[in-house]
Amino acid sequence: MTEPVRVERDGHVETWTLNRPQIRNPISDDDMIDALVACADRANADRALRAVVLTGEGSAFSAGANLSQVRSDEVPFGGPLSHARDGYRHGIQRIPLALHGCEVPLIAAVNGPAIGAGLDLALMCDVRIAAETATFAESFVRVGLIPGDGGAWLLPRALGIARAAELTLTGATIDASTALEWGLVSRVVPSSELLATSRSVADLIAANPPTTVRMAKRLLREQGQQTLAAHLELAAALQPLAQRSADHTEAVDALLGRRPPMFTGK
Repeated sequence: MTEPVRVERDGHVETWTLNRPQIRNPISDDDMIDALVACADRANADRALRAVVLTGEGSAFSAGANLSQVRSDEVPFGGPLSHARDGYRHGIQRIPLALHGCEVPLIAAVNGPAIGAGLDLALMCDVRIAAETATFAESFVRVGLIPGDGGAWLLPRALGIARAAELTLTGATIDASTALEWGLVSRVVPSSELLATSRSVADLIAANPPTTVRMAKRLLREQGQQTLAAHLELAAALQPLAQRSADHTEAVDALLGRRPPMFTGK
């Protein structure tokens, strides 16, 4: 069987491709969960990695759950009711925890339908760029389920409570242009340009001091859970680390010297 996530490295940027196109790249299978968590853990430890593009092989970004698993008698969808909670906690819920904790910026290149947990996977990324063929649906209620992988926490932070409630409670599908209008994605491009555009954004991120980028991402991640005073305290703790870094000195020297900077992550 092919690897559930294909990892390709080019310089300081990786592309992670969900690699189950024949079943529309579901993320609920154990091997896919393990692979995504392993990718995030490895990214945190790899100081040379500066940005990641996450996409899907084939026509779909991700259909969310594997329907054959949903119809099975296995935990969490089947089996003893007393085991179902642990099935989520030790299963698909590991993905949002791992990706939310990933220090490296993640760019979702949404190449097609992002449905249910597939939409939530895109929401776990820092930047979302959509192909014109992409569609989005928080469709759990239409199959008698709730967002069990963090979608009801993630979606309001991306869209605001009113639009998040509309998508969650109706299960409706929106197209790429509506996603752009609502702020769910930052760009919509032709399918043929999706990976190149996503890579260009990754390269812009990777051109900056990598340790500073990781700290800036942490500030963005933490702000939704902090008061302004707590956020300023965190910024006050992190900023001196940035100011004392070799990359900060290099950035200023390069700016004054009118030359391209060379950042090392130190």
